Amino acid sequence: MDWYHGVFLWSIRTFFQSREVNVKLTKEEVQHVAELAKLQLSDAELEEYAGQLGQILTYAQQIQSVDTSTVPPTPQVLPLSNVLAEDASKDSLSNDQAVDNAPDADDGYFRVIAVFDDSGA
Repeated sequence: MDWYHGVFLWSIRTFFQSREVNVKLTKEEVQHVAELAKLQLSDAELEEYAGQLGQILTYAQQIQSVDTSTVPPTPQVLPLSNVLAEDASKDSLSNDQAVDNAPDADDGYFRVIAVFDDSGA
């Protein structure tokens, strides 16, 4: 690790230690979020999740308060490389081979159960 990154990590650690921001959520707020997610939670779960969601929001608030104006944009963190194989032409299956393992075939076609009735609905 070079000195720049060491100073950066030290300043981040110092920044977070100097800030005590705790987000507290009520059971009603957690219940509202649970209803939006179509979840049915017990009172014990509401209490537990209120604390956990509060910790998550506290951490997100701390991250948002970090000054990143001097950090250059990083669209990719890993080097880009093409992992696709070269296109190669090869013979395809014959019609008989394709329907050979079908559970139900007729005259070279796959037979399937009708999904829609004749009314078009």
